[in-house]
Formats: sequence, C-alpha cells, structure tokens
Amino acid sequence: MFEMTAATSSKLDTASAQTRQLLIEAGGAVFAEVGFHNATVREICRRAGANIAAVHYHFGDKEALYRDVLSYYQSRALQKFPLDLGVQPEAPAANRLRAFVRSFLLRLFDPSSDAWHGKLISREMIDPTGALDSVVVERIRPQARYLGGIVRELLGGQPDNAIVRACSLSVVSQCLFYHHCQPVVRRLFPELNFSPTQLENLADHISQFSLAAIQSLSRLSDRTDNSIRTMPNAASPRRHSTKSRPPQPAPR
Repeated sequence: MFEMTAATSSKLDTASAQTRQLLIEAGGAVFAEVGFHNATVREICRRAGANIAAVHYHFGDKEALYRDVLSYYQSRALQKFPLDLGVQPEAPAANRLRAFVRSFLLRLFDPSSDAWHGKLISREMIDPTGALDSVVVERIRPQARYLGGIVRELLGGQPDNAIVRACSLSVVSQCLFYHHCQPVVRRLFPELNFSPTQLENLADHISQFSLAAIQSLSRLSDRTDNSIRTMPNAASPRRHSTKSRPPQPAPR
C-alpha cells in the first residue's frame, strides 16, 4: 500500500510540474502577443489545456506567473546564446565585444516558434510592469557589468564611469534599435529580413562601429590628458618668465 501511495504521489507531482510548465509556455505566448495588461488568465489556461484555477494554484496570480515567464524565457535565451558565446575571458576585448553583440542580436531575433524573449522584453520596455525591477536586478544588471568591463578595457587606463556607461548604452541601443524598429526598417529597406547571414553582418557592423568609436574616445582622452599635463602651472619657471619686470636703472 505504501508503494502504491508513493507511486501515486510521484505521478501527481509529475502531472503538477507538467501543468506548471504548460502554463509558463502558454503565458509566454499570450504575454508576447498582447502584453501583460491585456492578457487574461482564462486565455492562458485555455491554451495550456488547464483548469481556470490552475494559475492561482501554481503561481498565486497573473503577476506572479508573468514574473516566472520572464525569468524562464530569459534563462532559456541565455542558455542558448550565452553572453560570451564561448569566447574565452582572456581573448582580446574586441573579440569579446563582438561576441556580446552577436549574442544579444541572436537572443532578440531568435526565430524559434517558442522563443518569446525578444517580444516579452520589447513589451516590458514599452509598457513596464512591477516585474521590471527584478528583471533589472537578476538579468540586466549582470549583463551591464559584463559589457562595462569590456568597454573599460577597450578605453584603457582609468576611464571615467560616465564614459564607460555612455559607451555601453550606445552599444546596446544599436542592437535594440534594429529589433524594436523592425516595422520601419523593413519598410525603408525591404531587403533587410534579418536572416542568419544578415544578423552576422549586423553583428560585425555594430561591433566594428562601436569599437572605432570607443577607440576614438580613448585617443581623445589621451590627447586631453597630455595637454593638461603640459600646461604651465603657477610654479613653472616659464610662467614666471612672462611676468613684467620693473625697469632697470640705466648704466652710468
């Protein structure tokens, strides 16, 4: 009798886990299609083939389900396309920058039928919910630190934090532009369909463009530092030599 009870409990646990997973997958589709505010628990349960009370039982409410959906698809995207894409930490910073950009684009443009990461993040950026805080803490901030480390290395020396931040945001903004503005970009340039080959070319362009800009800022900073170091100060003999001297008496 004990064995039957254990077996039954195991089956119930398995069925519960399967239902929970189906709700996450159905939630990913619905939230990506219509956004958090327009999504209904009824529609999510219908697509999951679950009872209308299933969301409350497994998650508590729609908001908790949404947070778990975001976490699930972000984790899945990073597992599929990690930040470094296999590029070793000791590789040149330029190579690591290109890997970061390529990983970001692949996550945003993943064409898989169940890859809701790009659409979910797009909707969250346009119409933020209470889940955004946890998304930033758990996912976005670690990625920002990773990219910031690459940018800091490319700038060299001890760059100002504001410059590192501005450069990092500029890199990310280029990737987001092509994804969020697809409707306009496709109308302007119908040949851009963001195929795998075009994404590789786009990763090359964004990384090379960003690298050139960062290197230019680094050289500009070096020239500014040098000019400051070579400016005469108050104690400089050269500075003293420019001061007017009192007239000297004529020799007799």
